[in-house]
Amino acid sequence: MTRVLVLNGPNLGRLGRRQPEIYGHTTHRELADLCVGWGEQLGLEVEVRQTNHEGELLDWLNTAADEETPVVLNAAAWTHYSLAIFDACGQLTAPLVEVHISDPKQRPEEFRHTSYVEPHAATTISGQGIDGYRQALEFIASGSDR
Repeated sequence: MTRVLVLNGPNLGRLGRRQPEIYGHTTHRELADLCVGWGEQLGLEVEVRQTNHEGELLDWLNTAADEETPVVLNAAAWTHYSLAIFDACGQLTAPLVEVHISDPKQRPEEFRHTSYVEPHAATTISGQGIDGYRQALEFIASGSDR
């Protein structure tokens, strides 16, 4: 089985409680369970992690680069301003799929229209809600590459 990391950035641990009109009512625990189940159906071993600490996410990305592990990444706010995330994503050799529950480019805040992850991603899935994670796992399972 191919191992895949699903990595979620700041505030995503508050899914289901934080702005449900934008992010829905699914909790992060429920999202993690869904991702593991979808992965099993696709022949993937999925591990879901969430952090509010940028350095921890960087460590996970660096390990994924060293181990050539595919990554589904929702970097949340760091997507729009972290050059460290940009550099860490640039090291990945296995597929990287960028996911956003909402569509940042459709949001009114101008800063959300820039992604430091996108240049390194094999594909970006935005505005599909929680289902975007399933689509990202399907992309990885399909063997699509950069």
